[in-house]
Amino acid sequence: MADKLPSEFDVIVIGTGLPESIIAAACSRSGQSVLHVDSRSYYGGNWAGFNFSGLLSWIKEYQEESDVGEEWAAWQELILETEEAIVLRKKDQTVQHVEVICYVRQDSDDPIEKAGAVQKNPVSVMSPGLNDPLDTVDTSCSDTSELPAPHNEPETALEVLEVEVTLEKENQHGYTSCSQSALERDIAEHVPIMEDVANAPKKHWITYSQIVKEGRKFNIDLTSKLLYSRGLLIDLLIKSNVSRYAEFKNVTRILGYQEGNVLQVPCSRADVFNSKKLTMVEKRMLMKFLTFCLDYEQHPDEYKAYEQSTFSEYLKTQKLTPNLRHFVLHSIAMTSETSSNTLDGLRETRNFLQCLGRYGNTPFLFPLYGQGEMPQCFCRMCAVFGGTYCLNHAVQCLVVDKESGKCKAIIDHFGQRISAKYFVVEDSYLSEKTCSNVTYRQISRAVLITDGSILNADSDQHISILTVPPVEPGSAAVRVIELCSSTMTCMKGTYLVHLTCMSLKKTAREDLELVVQKLFTPYAEVELENGEQEKPSLLWALYFNMRDSSGINRDSYNNLPSNMYVCSGPDCFLGNEHAVKQAKTFFQHILPNEEFCPPLPNPEDIVFDGDGVQPEVLVPKPDTAKEVTGQRNPEEHAQE
Repeated sequence: MADKLPSEFDVIVIGTGLPESIIAAACSRSGQSVLHVDSRSYYGGNWAGFNFSGLLSWIKEYQEESDVGEEWAAWQELILETEEAIVLRKKDQTVQHVEVICYVRQDSDDPIEKAGAVQKNPVSVMSPGLNDPLDTVDTSCSDTSELPAPHNEPETALEVLEVEVTLEKENQHGYTSCSQSALERDIAEHVPIMEDVANAPKKHWITYSQIVKEGRKFNIDLTSKLLYSRGLLIDLLIKSNVSRYAEFKNVTRILGYQEGNVLQVPCSRADVFNSKKLTMVEKRMLMKFLTFCLDYEQHPDEYKAYEQSTFSEYLKTQKLTPNLRHFVLHSIAMTSETSSNTLDGLRETRNFLQCLGRYGNTPFLFPLYGQGEMPQCFCRMCAVFGGTYCLNHAVQCLVVDKESGKCKAIIDHFGQRISAKYFVVEDSYLSEKTCSNVTYRQISRAVLITDGSILNADSDQHISILTVPPVEPGSAAVRVIELCSSTMTCMKGTYLVHLTCMSLKKTAREDLELVVQKLFTPYAEVELENGEQEKPSLLWALYFNMRDSSGINRDSYNNLPSNMYVCSGPDCFLGNEHAVKQAKTFFQHILPNEEFCPPLPNPEDIVFDGDGVQPEVLVPKPDTAKEVTGQRNPEEHAQE
């Protein structure tokens, strides 16, 4: 390291996951000096996203017993007699049981077609009532050449205008000020009903060498989530103007799985009226129930006696047909027969309905280039306001004053002691001694590359979400998110499919493989048959387990200093609500009199006092970041 870091900061944040990055941005925005470090070579921790070669490096790291590197042996000499050390973990152990299966040929002489990703009118998150998409930030206020760069701007003025008109129309369908009759009309327009779609398109054979060659077209997230259009993360992106650093696409399809078939859940008035899956009587029953769900808290007598029952049992009391119960449970509330109680089910159903129509016909948005962009957006905001960033920067220990019980400093792997007032630490850095009384849940994850959609349609550019009910006793409901090439997460002609569930068996493969077999056909079998098949072909699969540290009470950790806050990794839920709530709570403890992430001013309005802290970022430059981290280089995508 050429230059030493400053010896004192207001806040030190260890780990670059989503909650840590939000806290760092909020503190920096409020005028605090922030040091944000990560022992990894990439942003995001378990929230990160990689291109294909970067993911292969990540896999190798967790499959092998890699050397954690030499530690500076004399760090104990910096601990005074009145102090004690909290030693941090040198190697992340939150990921286990990593398995990779390649179903395509490893080598081939077949010519490789250049597969470009076509971008389809990205949606900029907008404040309600506004018609102009947020522009990409101009960082001329300071030297930000080393910051995580924003996405490329919309292609043409015509495309921007089309997005604005579409969003303005869609914003008129909110439920906040509807009369009862208008409310029923809106529900009828947005209610999803299961329906079959068209036959599969012609198959294009793909080889492993093609996937490797086009590896930069992939952006593969370690965690799989979507953004609720009225969720806490969207609200935070709008309020803080961090949304200008990212672009989003609507999730276009809600899918259902019933009797071995994948069925579409339409969200437009025309699809509802043309559907032959439900009778008119069923549609009226469904509309009446969903109308009740939107203001269920005003009618406690309707559900009070069933608060301790499962949502599935409660639905049986509502005179809904089995088909309707299955639809509400799995495609709207997105839960299973046993995993949620009545209040949770009603709450999730209302949330689904309230999110319809804000930016499209489904409740969800997906960030271009993947969920891994979200931590980097907040890191960029932090850096613009003076935060200092260091990747590949390990911390040996935290220094605690014995008398006050407060953390005073960190000692890094260079032997430098850096003081601060507050410390935010990602859970994965805590040692076994600190976490000896903590019981963690596990998440089972699978990432698949396929050559076709789980439900083919006229367009090959759909983003779909499907909840597969438990396929056998003792198994979990599995959430499936399928991404097309226009999301900038996979090469053209392929789909990136994420599967997620709570771990019930020993490994992720044991939890998820049966669902994979029901939805996909191994590519080798398709090649032998040399013909069309009903299910899409599975080209490549990754299985792994990830620790879920959400919901851990602070008291479960041993002897945490009062000015130290522990952030959890990704949870199993679809949204990002827990990460945002946790970040806001910790920020309010650190700076109780400050606003949480106030709006970002225009870059030309930012003035740095000559005597104040200047922006400083110690991270790889954009032209080397991809090679170092395996993460996206925005300049290359702009050129493509």
